[in-house]
Amino acid sequence: MTMKKQINLLRGWPNPSLLPTVAIQTAAQAALSDPAISTPGLLYGPDPGYQPLRESISSWLSRFYGNPLQDGETAADRAERICITGGASQNLACALQVFTDPLYTRAWMVAPCYFLACRIFDDSGLKMTAVGEGEEGVDLKALEDGLQAYERDVEIAETLKRPKPWSKIYRHVIYLVPTFANPSGRTMSLTCRMSLVHLARKYDALIISDDVYDFLQWPTSSTSQPLTTAILPRLVDIDRTMEPVPGEDSYGNAMSNGSFSKISGPGVRTGWAEATPKLAYGLSQCGSSRSGGAPSQLTATIIDSLLRSGDLERHIVTELLPGYKRRYQLMLSAVKRHLVPLGVTVMEDKIDGKNVFGGYFLWLELPRLVDAEVVSIACQEREDLIVAFGKMFEVEGDESIKFSNSLRLCFAWVDEEDLEDGVQKLSRALRDVMDGKASIKTLKDDMGEFK
Repeated sequence: MTMKKQINLLRGWPNPSLLPTVAIQTAAQAALSDPAISTPGLLYGPDPGYQPLRESISSWLSRFYGNPLQDGETAADRAERICITGGASQNLACALQVFTDPLYTRAWMVAPCYFLACRIFDDSGLKMTAVGEGEEGVDLKALEDGLQAYERDVEIAETLKRPKPWSKIYRHVIYLVPTFANPSGRTMSLTCRMSLVHLARKYDALIISDDVYDFLQWPTSSTSQPLTTAILPRLVDIDRTMEPVPGEDSYGNAMSNGSFSKISGPGVRTGWAEATPKLAYGLSQCGSSRSGGAPSQLTATIIDSLLRSGDLERHIVTELLPGYKRRYQLMLSAVKRHLVPLGVTVMEDKIDGKNVFGGYFLWLELPRLVDAEVVSIACQEREDLIVAFGKMFEVEGDESIKFSNSLRLCFAWVDEEDLEDGVQKLSRALRDVMDGKASIKTLKDDMGEFK
């Protein structure tokens, strides 16, 4: 019997063909061959991170997000808003360690939620509450109703943690992926972003936004012109500029969680946080950073070389943007041919009316009475296809928002020629489930590693 080729549409990794291996090799050689760079790179680093990289990131973000330096402002000044991290997940854990308290802080997770974030919140002892995306990226009414009810009904306890001069404990923390969200692909509108910052200020909340897909954006129209600047400001930019503008002593109400994982490779384990200078410094005082200095010190020197040479930005424009757009179009076309006729709908979001999409994922809604978890198991057992079912993206401990007939497909990992085949496999498994050929009871009883 011929074995079917396994196709994994769950894995949210970049395909190896999209990694800037040669550019990283050149950057590493440049960094390691200069003792002025390699020696500090191999030693303990300063708590906020490798200063040249902080400045390089600041300049790069200023160009991409359209925030030019103000009169008298230098890259070094703006670098005070940057803290180098070990990637978005590691930094999320550090931020929760420094700025939240399990007895005092409530976590609000926009759902569907990046499923691996829940473990990080749970490790910090935080109670999590789900808030739906709504039509514009977050259901603001449901969020404010929840914030009001919590403030009214929950007695404020003393904090477990002792006060620190470099940090504050927020009453609430709001976690989301506002641009090309994982898993839904949705992008939060500008009006919603502004309203969310207003709510965060009103209720003493810290918004932690994973801004890891922002650079992977493309027009869905026939135009071939790459999008090299952001269409919308980040939440941290809105918080920085919205009146009343936070003062020098303010921690602010938003932190941007950035990472090089999606644009240079997850193995570099390097990212950055941007916030007010006071919050960025407080983040750098997390115990693990104080103990060993900023994470990824050596890699930081290599990434700095990659940025200063312009090779990373060139790689994004010449390889990643056309590559991911092509993959997106291949998968979307296959979904429309093979799944939409079966009653499946697919998220095709716009950014404030503009035909733009990005990120790694497509979010599908199956016909109402079809159990996505059953379909995912049928995919594996019948087609050797792995897909992510909606239950994975529900908020742990909160069953108020469910995604029982949703699927997430990733177009970033598998080879391009397998995207069409993967969707065809899914259509066959879905048809079998809908036709009753796949036993729901048998599949439910034999979930194995899907748990």
